[in-house]
Amino acid sequence: MAAVGLYNYWIVVFLMMAGFYIVIAHDNLVKKIVGLNVFQASVFVMYITFGKIQGGTAPIIAEGITTYSNPLPHVLILTAIVVGVATTALGLALVVRINEAYGTIEEDEIHVQDEES
Repeated sequence: MAAVGLYNYWIVVFLMMAGFYIVIAHDNLVKKIVGLNVFQASVFVMYITFGKIQGGTAPIIAEGITTYSNPLPHVLILTAIVVGVATTALGLALVVRINEAYGTIEEDEIHVQDEES
């Protein structure tokens, strides 16, 4: 019964393992970037979960409120989302350049072409 209250952590573990599996199991570079984004989303959920206190409110001083949630993790996640979007765009741009150079985005085919030359 206690595990039911920790559903956010189960979601984090599932997303982390799914993202990790996608990165490890697939040779397609676009799929690897998608896997990294799934893994990154799990970290976002984890940090937001850490910042929320049950019964806590926004840190605005008002009468009768004594429990506040920490806003810092939420602010850090907003910054991390922007960095993640930029990193994903850069990764996809690199995949386009790799496709132009090698004619494929499959990692094993790229390694074969590199060994031949």
